[in-house]
Amino acid sequence: MNDTEQNQAATESRNNNSKTVKKLLLVVLAMFGFGFALVPLYDVFCDITGLNGKTNKTAVAYTATTIDKSRTVTVQFITRNAQGIPWIFEPVINEITVHPGEITLVSFYAKNKASYDMTAQAVPSVSPGLAANYFHKIECFCFTQQPLRAAEEVEMTLQFYVDVELPEDINTLTLSYTLYDITEKSS
Repeated sequence: MNDTEQNQAATESRNNNSKTVKKLLLVVLAMFGFGFALVPLYDVFCDITGLNGKTNKTAVAYTATTIDKSRTVTVQFITRNAQGIPWIFEPVINEITVHPGEITLVSFYAKNKASYDMTAQAVPSVSPGLAANYFHKIECFCFTQQPLRAAEEVEMTLQFYVDVELPEDINTLTLSYTLYDITEKSS
């Protein structure tokens, strides 16, 4: 191989390397864009399908026209505190049996065990995820922030109904709340 052929081979190799680097940069940019778009796309998907147990974030009007007395559904209540929140947070009752279409009122107890004032926000989730579309909160403490002074305690209410259109194979719903400290965000 003479010098001219070697120079051509080196130039061709640099051109191929340059093309490869450009392609890889485009792939990296596309992956970053896809990753960035996943969160809003997932939220839309969950809203449409009812997956992930997301419930309504605002009060709904009671729209049931009948109460299905021939059927009962067990609604279980679970609470947990996010890491670092020194509150007692628990349902007054752990489960209740309701008829679809019937308005039900339950209470939750909270106490700020910290030596300082705090504000918390409860985030709900329903399982099975499909049932979230049929669990309607008329009034819920989770719609608003919950400020509590040091050592203060409160009973918070949830008013809800289970839609009569709930699929027949779902007999038990679990409503889970996670309590988050939002003191800094609420100031």
